[in-house]
Amino acid sequence: MLRQGILNPAVLSLLARVRHTNTLVIADRGFPSWPGLETVDLSLVDDVPTVAQVLAALRPNFVIGRVFAASELHGANAAAPLARHLAALEGLELVFEPHLDFKKRVPGAVGLIRTGDTVQYGNVILESA
Repeated sequence: MLRQGILNPAVLSLLARVRHTNTLVIADRGFPSWPGLETVDLSLVDDVPTVAQVLAALRPNFVIGRVFAASELHGANAAAPLARHLAALEGLELVFEPHLDFKKRVPGAVGLIRTGDTVQYGNVILESA
């Protein structure tokens, strides 16, 4: 029995299948579903869990190369939630691109983790190093 770290078996399964340069999507509550893309839905209620909380849980077990995010993130959110969201990405190479371009990357991911996050355009795509 696991006693620490990530306990969710579906999340562990996704992580175990990520290889060099593969990607994993962590999405907010409103992100569309993608047919054929394995989705682990962790959402419970608004902001539980957040993308930042899921990132904090993944970072010790996932070697992140780049992080893709929508450029609209900056203009769509108030300062405090934006700062909390960006703090979870501190020290990582961030690539901001238009949301439509961001969504084109999604079908190539190993899987998607859906959260209850309400930060608009708060979705991220993690690329393994």
